[in-house]
Amino acid sequence: MEVQETRVQTDRVLTIPNILSMARLVGVPLFLWLILRSEFGGPKSDGWALLVLALSGVSDYLDGKLARRWNQISSLGRLLDPAADRLYVLSTLVGLTWREILPVWLTAALLARELMLLVAVAVLRRHGYPPPQVNFLGKAATFNLMYAFPLLLLSDGSGWISSLAAIFGWAFAWWGTTLYWWAGVLYVVQVRRLVRADAMAD
Repeated sequence: MEVQETRVQTDRVLTIPNILSMARLVGVPLFLWLILRSEFGGPKSDGWALLVLALSGVSDYLDGKLARRWNQISSLGRLLDPAADRLYVLSTLVGLTWREILPVWLTAALLARELMLLVAVAVLRRHGYPPPQVNFLGKAATFNLMYAFPLLLLSDGSGWISSLAAIFGWAFAWWGTTLYWWAGVLYVVQVRRLVRADAMAD
């Protein structure tokens, strides 16, 4: 498994895909504020938080699709897209754990995976390699988690809709966490092979 470079087809900053990714980043603090508003004496704003999260999911799909279709893949876009994904995951973890919807151990497991990946990226940079491209497994993991989190937020209530949301939310959470770690382990294996190849070349 090798690090594959996505061909950069434009150096422009203000492209439609990049603007969509920037909008997703702006939505991160808004989402966190909405999800924690009730914890600080404000009205419950879960509906608005779900809307922001849904819009971020739509923009996540569109920015990559439009970048490929319009030949607007850029270095900035390659940084913004995964950064927005991880910040949404992080902000949702903080919000749901704060509200005790997510258990601390699950949050710790997901954060430990992020820490492992940061170390792997640092090792790659030290050897002169770019960060690994987000693979299908990593995208699938994020996809599952981005479905799990709004469903678990919706489960924080009463009635059959909340009960159904809890069932499907936890199913997506388990799949997402498993795939998240699987993708992380594959990245580490990839980094180890590259570092070993460099050592043998020296």
